[in-house]
This record gives sequence, C-alpha cells and structure tokens, in this order.
Amino acid sequence: MITVEQAEQIILAQIEDYGTEEVPFEQALGRVLAKDFLADRDLPPFNRVTMDGIAIKYSDIVDGVNTFRIAATQAAGDEPIAIETNNECIEIMTGAALSGDLDTVIRYEDVEITNGNARLLTNDIKQGQNIHLKGKDKELGNVVASSGQLVTPAIISLAASVGAVLLTVKKLPRVMIISSGDELVDVNDTPSDYQIRRSNSYTIKAALKNHGLDADTIHIPDDPEVTKTQIQNCLQNYDVLLLSGGISMGKFDYIPQALEDLQVNKLFHKVQQRPGKPFWFGKHAKGAVVFAFPGNPVATFMCLHRYFLSWLHATLGLPKQTAIYAQLITDFNFAPPLTYFLQVKLSYSQQAVLQAQPIEGNGSGDFANLADTDAFIELPANRNEFKKGEVFPVIKF
Repeated sequence: MITVEQAEQIILAQIEDYGTEEVPFEQALGRVLAKDFLADRDLPPFNRVTMDGIAIKYSDIVDGVNTFRIAATQAAGDEPIAIETNNECIEIMTGAALSGDLDTVIRYEDVEITNGNARLLTNDIKQGQNIHLKGKDKELGNVVASSGQLVTPAIISLAASVGAVLLTVKKLPRVMIISSGDELVDVNDTPSDYQIRRSNSYTIKAALKNHGLDADTIHIPDDPEVTKTQIQNCLQNYDVLLLSGGISMGKFDYIPQALEDLQVNKLFHKVQQRPGKPFWFGKHAKGAVVFAFPGNPVATFMCLHRYFLSWLHATLGLPKQTAIYAQLITDFNFAPPLTYFLQVKLSYSQQAVLQAQPIEGNGSGDFANLADTDAFIELPANRNEFKKGEVFPVIKF
C-alpha cells in the first residue's frame, strides 16, 4: 500500500498531450489556450475619452482661460471633431475618440454650462487627464493572451475586442464514467428495499462539467463477461476511464480482473488514506488511463478532486495549483495510520484567516454530508492528534 504522495507522483507521471482544436471564442470558457492571440490593432485604437465633459487644449489653461465656447458636441462612435480657435471646447462623451488637437478632458462635474459656454469650477486640472491613450494597453501585434492560460470571462472579452473569433485550445481527453453493481438502479426507477439509486456517476459528471469537460456515462452489471466486454469497448474509444465501485475484495468485484485481462497495467492498488483506501490506478497498453475509485460516494468524490483533477490540470499544461491552507477551529483525533481527508466547512475569521470546522458525517457512504461541507482538509498519517489552531492543506469542492 502506497502513500498519498506516492500515488500523486505515479498519477502525474502519466500525463498525456491530446492535441489542439479551434473553437468559437464564446464557447472557449474554461478551456486552455494552446496558441497566443494578438492585437489586430492598438488597444485602445484611439485616444479614448474616459469621462463625460468637455475636451480642450491644455495650452488654454496655461494662458489662463477660464471659460470656453462650446464648438460642437461629439458622441462615442462619432468621427473626432477638431476646434478651429483657442478658447473653444468640444462637449464630449465617454468612449468618444479625441481629436489630435485636443489633449485634456474636464468632467461635467467641474464645469458650469450656460448659453453655449463652459466655465471652469476648479483649478485642479492636469494635462492629459481623463484620456486613455491610443495603444496604452496593447499595440498592434502584441500578444493579448498567451498559450497556457485558462480562458476566463476576461479572456473572452479580449478575444471579442480583437476579433479573435476562433481560439486554439488544448483538446480535452475523452472521458467515460463507469458505475457498476446490481444494487444500483437508475435514478428514474424505484429501488427495492435493498437497492439504491445511482448517484456517483452524476456527481462525477457534474464536477467535471465545472472544469469544461463533458463526460459520457455507462453502468455495468455484476457479470464478469459483460464487465470485460464493456471495459474493452471503453478502452478503445476513450482516453480516460473513471470507474466507481467494484474494485475491492468482494466476490462480485470483477473490475480488477477485467482490467488485468485487458492489458491495463496496474500502477497501484490501495492508498494509505481514508476515505478511498481501495483506489486503483493503471494505464492501458494503448494509452488510456484508468482511475478506479471506491464505490462509496464520499470516497469517489474525494479521489476525483485529490487525484484526477490534478492530473487533468497537468495534462492541459496548467501550472500546479498553489496549495490552500486552513486552520482547524477545534481539536480532532484520528487513530488509524492513514492520511485522513476530513470533511470541513470553511469560513474566514475577522482577522481574514481561513478556518475549517470539522463535520465528520457517518463515514464514506454518507454522501448527504457533502451538502453541508465545502472542502476536505488533509490530515497527515504520521500522527493522531490535531489541535485547534494548527494549519493543514484543504481541497475545496
């Protein structure tokens, strides 16, 4: 049985490159850029007014001018309007392009307009104020967003601004979620007194959706031949198999043998952790990776977040996420020599310290408890007492 750290190292050694594809920019949210995109013109493309008010020549201020005749009014999107003589101004709106002969904008709050004239109400005027200069953000041909960045709403905005209608992003792996067991029935069915509805596959699918990955799902009954046939088909058509259940020591846990028969090389089976001790991981001879999680809902949920999402981020070339730490707000004891992923509710103290309130629940089958928590805190295996005020890493979900 290996440690949590060893399991993570083995998994991250199996990252793959699944290539790239072009997608419409508005569908790229949550994907990872595989190619820089550039500014197709200066940003902003003109000297842009940032306040509603009047535009003047600052030299008039130097000459002591206090009142300006309004020569014209210019809206955003209009062709820039120049002035013909000194002591004139243009009434101008936010977002408008400033004429080259004007260099200062004074907001409405600082002028009084009567009879076509604008009189200054302040002496605190600086040359170039309230103007966003052409090319100040990016110049033509500059990189706007770099390869390897996660596409956020801000990146979507930038893509729209430079006309990048197609973005080159990293392909996501094709993922199949496999549940197993005759004790599980479909969510639309009425279970017998000794059955339960399938939930793990829906949980995994929903969690992956948060990361831009739309996985497929199947359910396999407790039959060794069907198990082998179904998994063989999945290995041929998917890059990743996420299995939930059927990997322990029970007489009806046929999955480990099926994986072995199908030339999936077992890289480890069992990790020194709770929940999720029976976790199995391997790689098929033709490249597919297999994460076989224990069937208990909390174990599946924890292993998905602790291991698979780390592997996914690495595969997509994202930098390793900075660890988040939280402070226990009560003492906690855990005797077995295992790394314990304790469910917690996070909050901030008045001193802005992230704090974790343990909410144990009733073991790894207590999936209802997940609704009352929002993270796992990772307690190390080399001790059994954890004191209030101590700090440990957390996995938010």
